[in-house]
Amino acid sequence: MKKPVLLVFFLMSIIPNLFAQNIHLNSLGFLTDDSKTAVIPQSCTSFKLVSVSTGDIVFEGETTGPNYQKDVDQEVWRLDFSAFQKPGRYYLKVPGVGKSGEFEIGADVFNFAAKTSMRGFYLWRCGMAVDGEFAGNHYHQDACHLNDAYEDYIGKKGSKRDGTGGWHDAGDHGKYVVNAGISLGVLFYAWEHFQPQLEKMELDIPETAPGFPDFLKELKWETDWILKMQYPDGSGRVSHKLTRTNFSDFIMAHDDDAKRYFTDWSSAATADFVGIMAMAARYFKPYDAAYAKKCLDVAWVSYRFLQENPEYKRFEQGDFKTGGYQTKDDDDRLWAAAELWATTGDEDCLRDYEKRAAEIDYEILENWDWQNVSNLAMFTYALSSRDGKNSEIEKTIKKNIIANAEAIVEKGKSDVYSRALGGRYYWGCNGTVARQTVNLQVANLIQPNPKYKQAAIGIVDHIFGKNYYSRSYVTGLGINPPMFPHDRRSGADKIEAPWPGYLVGGGHSATDWVDKEESYSHNEIAINWQAALVYALAGFVSY
Repeated sequence: MKKPVLLVFFLMSIIPNLFAQNIHLNSLGFLTDDSKTAVIPQSCTSFKLVSVSTGDIVFEGETTGPNYQKDVDQEVWRLDFSAFQKPGRYYLKVPGVGKSGEFEIGADVFNFAAKTSMRGFYLWRCGMAVDGEFAGNHYHQDACHLNDAYEDYIGKKGSKRDGTGGWHDAGDHGKYVVNAGISLGVLFYAWEHFQPQLEKMELDIPETAPGFPDFLKELKWETDWILKMQYPDGSGRVSHKLTRTNFSDFIMAHDDDAKRYFTDWSSAATADFVGIMAMAARYFKPYDAAYAKKCLDVAWVSYRFLQENPEYKRFEQGDFKTGGYQTKDDDDRLWAAAELWATTGDEDCLRDYEKRAAEIDYEILENWDWQNVSNLAMFTYALSSRDGKNSEIEKTIKKNIIANAEAIVEKGKSDVYSRALGGRYYWGCNGTVARQTVNLQVANLIQPNPKYKQAAIGIVDHIFGKNYYSRSYVTGLGINPPMFPHDRRSGADKIEAPWPGYLVGGGHSATDWVDKEESYSHNEIAINWQAALVYALAGFVSY
């Protein structure tokens, strides 16, 4: 994909202070009024904050430590310069260690990263040409998969209907309803929780939804495709995915001409369809009431089908070797009921939700992804202002949300690199770390406390360089970012730098992450992890 010698030149050009990678910090910078910390895995006693423009020392402090952490097998010393709040460009100088790279302090230090990360969804678009300029490179993909898709696997051999649009799911070109569920759910939350900031975000994307703010315009592109995944027979069933039978080689999407198919339905995909469409109906209504009604109408069709067919319908891969996304449907049905109630106030949906929530003892998860979306249901219920909720259930859920956030705060504080997932590592764990900011921000909406936002900032710090590797986990952003993501575009486009703004999955232990294209389990990108990154950054943008 990329030649090592070119990588060397790239790193030399973007990081003048690679020798000082021992100062681990958020390479994007720090918000003026919030926490500002760094860590150093070697003995040190003091530090200085230096202004880039004047060379003056503007702040001095003592380090604290050492603190030993087993999973990284390191002793680290902590630097805290939160008390300094003057905007500008600075670097840290540590006697016996060296100096850090330069960074910003200001109110808008995360704006560019938030925009770039959100534009990543536009660059994932299927069915239309996409273009992007970044760091002197022009990224382009022609319109792709315009023959989506055939119905051979839903009983109509040789028949084809429109399945174009949506986002490519990950490093491959497939489109999957279950993963779209958690991705859109988290992105809709970002809009609900941070709308005043996000409605000002200009993404420079095509006018595919006139009158919509850019953020929602991008979500509508995916929603338009999700609508096409419901069976056209009126049953309410929803195809689990739309892919070819096998993964393609590392080629551009517009060169992928293999037949692609609507697959058989699953109850999890059908329930996630309901959750997506109910949310779309709520958030799109101010901009297109007719479209919102269409979303709500089809949500009811699928919800009623699920009510009449309560048994679990697993998706069976059969001929397909693409992503399985097999999952039980209890949490998906819970989410469907919650969102449909939140949109309509329907009492039957409310009772359905409350019954299902009781069956899982109103649990709030700190480690969650597409396999279990019950948190989406719990958060929607807790934050809804609709009447009719059982006051004791509401009280219990809110109590559990706060307790969960408290646990996340403590884990973030006890981790030397502010990683709030504790010692758990697995395929895609960076996405879960980012997604924990949802738990924290929801808790802050229920019971405001600065420590919840501080823990969320700690997570952003971790993603952009305050980690074991002293590297950003996001392509094109921050210090020494990933160069070899498992992403077919980045591997096939003959451009040295990968497509920008994407969070890679991370290690399976605290020290085994590798920046290698072939290692999909360490270095793939995916819409569910990306949505979590966008949410994490959205909480701290300022316009």
